[in-house]
Amino acid sequence: MGYELGSIIETGNVSNIGEMLAELNGSDGFAKSNRWEIVITPPTGNRGGSRGNVFAPIMGSNTGGGVTQKVGIMCESFSFPGRNLTTTPDSNLYGPEREMVDGYTFGDVSSTFRLSSDMKEKQFFDTWQRLAYSPQDFSIGYYYDYIGEIRLYQLDEQDKRRYGVKLLECFPKTIDQMAVTQGAGDLQRVNVTWAYRYWLSLADEENSPRPLQDRSALTEINTVVRNYLKNLPSTKQRL
Repeated sequence: MGYELGSIIETGNVSNIGEMLAELNGSDGFAKSNRWEIVITPPTGNRGGSRGNVFAPIMGSNTGGGVTQKVGIMCESFSFPGRNLTTTPDSNLYGPEREMVDGYTFGDVSSTFRLSSDMKEKQFFDTWQRLAYSPQDFSIGYYYDYIGEIRLYQLDEQDKRRYGVKLLECFPKTIDQMAVTQGAGDLQRVNVTWAYRYWLSLADEENSPRPLQDRSALTEINTVVRNYLKNLPSTKQRL
C-alpha cells in the first residue's frame, strides 16, 4: 500500500497553522517583551549582628517613602535569567559517548534604569553596594547584610501575571559608568549587572525544597553514615 507523502505533509501543515491561529486569537496570544513587572526587595543591612552595617541607616532612608517601588518603575530593561547544565562525557560504554549532567550554573543578569533628576535611583544602588564593603577601611561586609531578592513577572495584555522568576541572594555586582555630554541631552540611564546565587520559577519551583535545605539534610545524613562507619570493625568497612 502506497502513501502520498506530499499530501500528508500539506494536510499536517494546514492543520497545525489552523490550530496555531486559533490559539493566538484566543485569550493567550503572544507573550510580549514590553509586558513585564519587576519587584525589588533590597537588604536591610543589619542581619549581620546587633550593630549591623554603618550604611544600613542610609539604605533605610534610600528605600523608604516608596523609593524602592520608584526604582522598580524606572527599570527600563531586565532579563529573565538563564540556566546552564554542565556536563561531562561518559566514555565507559560502547558506541557514541553520552553527555552526563554533573551540575548547573547561572549567569549574571544585566539591567538598565532611567534616572530622575535627584539621582535617587543611582544613590539606591550605590548604597546597596556599600553594604558589601566599607570605603573607610576597605573591609568586606557580612554576606547577609547585602543580599536581596528580585521578582520578575511576564504580564499578558490584561496585566495579569502569567509567568515569574525569583532571583535569590542577589546584589548589584557592577554599576556601569555614566557618560555626560555637551551635545543634545537624552535621558540619563545607569546599567546595573546583578549577581545572584540561584533563581526559581514562581510557577512550579517556589515551594520546592531549597538547595540550602537539601544540603543541610545531606550533611546530616553523611554525618550519621560517617559515625556509623567509624564504629564498624575494619573488616566490615571493606565489605
